[in-house]
Amino acid sequence: MPVYDVIVLGCGAVGGATLAELARRGQRVLGLDRFGPPHDRGSSHGRTRMIRQAYFEHPDYVPLVLRAYKHWAELEAAVGNTLYRETGLLEIGPPEGQVVPGVTAAARQHGLEVEELAAQDIERRFPGFRVPAGMSGVFERRAGFLHVEQCVAAHLAEAVRHGAEFHADEPARAWRVERSGERAGIVVETDRGRYEAARLVVTAGAWASSLLLELGVPLVVKRKPQYWFTARDDCYAMEHGAPSFLYETSDGTFYGFPVAGPEGLKCAEHSGGAVVNDPAALNRAIDQDDLARVERFVTACLPGITTQLNDHAPCMYTLSPDENFIVDQHPHYPQVYFAAGLSGHGFKFAPVLGEALADLAIDGRTELPIEFLGLRRFAD
Repeated sequence: MPVYDVIVLGCGAVGGATLAELARRGQRVLGLDRFGPPHDRGSSHGRTRMIRQAYFEHPDYVPLVLRAYKHWAELEAAVGNTLYRETGLLEIGPPEGQVVPGVTAAARQHGLEVEELAAQDIERRFPGFRVPAGMSGVFERRAGFLHVEQCVAAHLAEAVRHGAEFHADEPARAWRVERSGERAGIVVETDRGRYEAARLVVTAGAWASSLLLELGVPLVVKRKPQYWFTARDDCYAMEHGAPSFLYETSDGTFYGFPVAGPEGLKCAEHSGGAVVNDPAALNRAIDQDDLARVERFVTACLPGITTQLNDHAPCMYTLSPDENFIVDQHPHYPQVYFAAGLSGHGFKFAPVLGEALADLAIDGRTELPIEFLGLRRFAD
């Protein structure tokens, strides 16, 4: 019977990074995934994911994302492939909203380089973008996007290079804690076999609820379509200085990336989304109501972008109750650690979350500042 130091369930963004970090530290580690990452069945696909430093959601994320930048650069060097594109990020919203005040507050607290821009300054500097009445913006130069599928593949390649065993297309049916004398370990059962390990890390994305039934914290999965549109104007091209962007509007929060390939400009809604009861049965067809919402935003704020749709891809957000990550030890099983509820903004943190989970799995503790992401905040 195979015996490992650690088994990692779910090897997308965070799971692949965790697998690589554990293997790099000499652990005998097995990674299991129900599909074959990188794939388009979960939350880590769609060509691009945003990365930014001035974190409006919570300023405590900033030290973690700064460390993630360092890890992404190290991963690029290790695999010899470009993973990060620095386009800058234009964020627009009302003065009393979450985004613009949150960005400026995080920038002040952590000494980050962020420009505050009035509407006329934005439209002069970025002629393809329109600013709704009463809104202003901020521009963060040290921001851009990650090539999502290449990032997932790079972490898995590094994991295997350092000796990890990885099984694709092998979903876990169940896991449990078993005792042998005074020793308690983990058993994971799949359709192909039964595996034993001293410890378990669960990084299962939209499938986290089914593998972490006893957490006592509800995780809601939502369907999040991504769309690519044709641009009429070169001002939306990455090579012509177009930024990534995020708008907080009265109709919702929308984001996107400059034209970086033949598929055109990517745009999607960060807010909203239909609840997904079964991630394995995700509706992959175009939802006309979702598309219409994004088209209305594009027409109003990106006038040089047509509504000619070139491609689309649904993914999933797994939302925690406060829409911040949950990274912790299982409350009932000290051999089990997990990251769940990344709430649509976790991809950029993958390597630093992998580092934290590897610390926990090996040492039972980490020096990384993740206390604010622990389960304790839901105790009341």
